[in-house]
This record gives sequence, structure tokens and C-alpha cells, in this order.
Amino acid sequence: MIDALAVFDIGKTNIKLSLVDAQGRELQVRRRANVVVTAGLYPHHDVDAIETWLLSTLRELAQQAHISAIVPITHGATAALVDDAGLVLPVLDYEHSLPSCIDRPQYDTVRAPFAQTCSPALGQGLNLGRQLYWQQQTYPDAFHRARRLLLYPQYWAWRLCGVAAAEVTSLGCHSDLWQAAAGDYSRLVSRCDWQHLMPPLRHAWDELGTILPQLARETGLPPQCKVLCGVHDSNASLLRYLEAEGPRTILSTGTWVIAAALDGSLEHLQEASDMLANTNVLGQPVACMRFMGGREFAELAGTQANACSLSDLQGLIDRHSMALPCFSGCGGPFAARQGRLLGPAPSNPAEQYALATLYCVLMTDFCLEQLNAQGTLVVDGSFTANPYFSALLAIADGRTVYCSQDSSGTTVGGWLLWHWRDTARVKSLAPLRQIVPPLLTGWEGYRRAWRDALKPVMENDRQDQFSALQ
Repeated sequence: MIDALAVFDIGKTNIKLSLVDAQGRELQVRRRANVVVTAGLYPHHDVDAIETWLLSTLRELAQQAHISAIVPITHGATAALVDDAGLVLPVLDYEHSLPSCIDRPQYDTVRAPFAQTCSPALGQGLNLGRQLYWQQQTYPDAFHRARRLLLYPQYWAWRLCGVAAAEVTSLGCHSDLWQAAAGDYSRLVSRCDWQHLMPPLRHAWDELGTILPQLARETGLPPQCKVLCGVHDSNASLLRYLEAEGPRTILSTGTWVIAAALDGSLEHLQEASDMLANTNVLGQPVACMRFMGGREFAELAGTQANACSLSDLQGLIDRHSMALPCFSGCGGPFAARQGRLLGPAPSNPAEQYALATLYCVLMTDFCLEQLNAQGTLVVDGSFTANPYFSALLAIADGRTVYCSQDSSGTTVGGWLLWHWRDTARVKSLAPLRQIVPPLLTGWEGYRRAWRDALKPVMENDRQDQFSALQ
């Protein structure tokens, strides 16, 4: 029976379990939607249903391969409060708009400033610290029963092997909990008396233990199957590029489009524009800017999305049909703005797909400029399947753009954690594919027109920020 690794990847929209061989190839992939439960105390992740699906799928895959290890990878801004028996409160969905009883000024008195954490003040529950503060204030008895605060990848590692751990990529993901430059917790943790809840820090690639005996019997997995500490999903996508030479920016695409300038400076970060420093697996801060590109693409492309042609793109450019942000209501430099269309509306699904592509390219281009991202751009994740997204980015400012040819950057990242420090493994990965810009006319004029239409929005945002300071 072939030896394989199981990568358990929980994205904000979809959940995936991949069986990966020793060469990093996906042998089997199983997927399901990530459904949020709206009943109960507050909107939360259905961890019971996810666990049932995970164990059932592991049972199926264990009949096809000898699974040596499991690597949990999840989206950020999510944590579980547990005692010895399990959850003391449901795992809150970060898109839940926290009630006004815990308002921003009240929370701002305890959170550390942006200058220390590089974690911007965000809406909804995107700051994990604000989620925890609200839970502590609203459900004090349940919160008091908690013995551990587990970031989401480490919650799943704990469920699988029983060992509690903390890890820097999830701690340093706009959580307000971590100071990457200092390599330590922020003052929020001590002010709220959460230190005792924090498990020992471990590396993302550390083997926490073997799968629990009961789960081994239930799934048919070998009792020696290792469980790794796990990692934040965007950071999993960065792993293969950490030791590459020269200035480079990695664009991780999925529900979120995240530009990570691996050699960028933190001095360009602006809190009000949803710019931040994530923390990579080595504990180093990484300058980032993002928007909810996958969610916005789906909103603009519609339910009957049809891949567009070059002529569809050219038609929209010629007619100056464009979309202005924002279409997600969550995250990004224009999150507070209501998206709108300018010019003639798309007339069919292919044109809707084209408009969504143009919008996401222009938003990405804007974010890269704001981030002062230099050098080569590498596109990773779900947008690599779009035939024109990377190609249009290659037009803007004459960038050199490459596309990952791996089916999933997060899956490759999980595989690399299992083979950590094995540089030969990195070299064996599929080479990057350089992108050739498409032949389109009027692109620069279209891009300038979009930027010009955006100027009033940006000016209003600056005035709102000034007023907020008065």
C-alpha cells in the first residue's frame, strides 16, 4: 500500500481533505462546503459535522493508502475555547457582526496599538482578540470554564491527538494577540488575563503526537499516524517561496486575495486600508494587503459563471464597463463602501465573468501599488484557474508574473511541513509558469479611468478618517 500524507484544509468557503504522495502529488481529493450554523448563541462553525465528515473520509482514504501523518490547515481569525471535555462555547464565525454592546472604543482601551501589532482594527469579528473579548464579556461563566484557547488549526490537531499547542502564523493573523517584531504576545493578552489559556508555542511542522487510539480504531488509520501542529492557510501557500532569492510578492488567492511582500517593508502599512503584517512559520513579519477577492468575484460573476473569452474582456474595456468596490462588506481597503457598476452592464454570464476578472485584477493591482510590492509576482491558489487573471496582472506596470502549476498552494504547504528542511523536496515541485500578457487595446486607459472613478471614494474615506480623529 502506498505511503501518503493527509492534508486537512478548512477554507472559509470550502473544506478539503487531500491524500498526497511522497512526491507531493494529490492522489485523492474530497470536498464539502463550510456551512455556518446561524442558530444558537451566535453564528458559528459546525465543528461536529466537520469532524464527522473528516473521520468518515479518513476511513475511506485509509483503505487506499498508508497515511503516515495528518496536517491541519485553516483560515485565520478563528479560535476555540475548550476544557478537558471539549468546547465551552461555539467556535464563532468571524463574519458575525458583534453586537454594539461591545463597541470599538471600549475594545480599543485594551487592545495594543497598530504600531506594535501591525494588526489593523477591522469590522465584524476579523480581529480574533475582539471576538474573545466579546465572548468574555457576554458569556463570563462559560469563558471562565475554559482551560485552553486553541487557534483553529491547533484545535483540529488537539481533536486528533489530544495535545494542545499554539503556533505563530494563526496568532499573527490580524488577531491583536501577537507582536511579530517582538516575538511575543501583545498587551491585550495580559490585560484580559488570558495568559493561562495559551498552550505552549510549537512550530507549524512539529509532530504533536500520534492519532488518538479511539480515532485510529474508528478510521482504520495506523496507530503511529502523526499529527502535525498545523498552519494558517495563507502562510501554507508561502512555504515554498520563503528561501527563494530576490524581491518577490506572493499572491494567495481564494476566498481572500492576499498580497504578501516577502521582502517588503512594514513602514508602508496603513491601518485604515486593511494593510497588516502576517507572521510566517519562522516567526518573521510579512507585509500584506488583502481584499475578499473570491467572495467578490462570485458576487459579480453570478451563479451561472461562464469562463469568458478575450473578446468579452475587450468588449467591456471598449465600453468602459467597470465595477467599483466593494461587493463583500468584509475586509479590504474599501470594506465600508457599497459596490456599484459604471457603464453598460454585462449582457450574459461570460461578460459577468469578464467583469469580475477585470475588477479583481484592478483591485489586486491597487493593493500591490499601496503595498509598494517589488519584484516578481507569483500567483497561487484558485485564481490560477482563471485564464486571464494573471495575464492581465502581467500587463500592469510591466510586471514579471508567474503562476503556480500546483493544484493547491495550501496542499503543497502541508506536504512541505511534513518534509520540513528537505530542500530537495522543494526543488522537485512543479516549476512556476511565466505568464505572457494578452493582446488587448485600451487597457491603460481603462485602468486610469477606474482609478479616476475611485478617487472620490478614497477622498471621502480620508475625510471620514479625519473626522473620526476629531
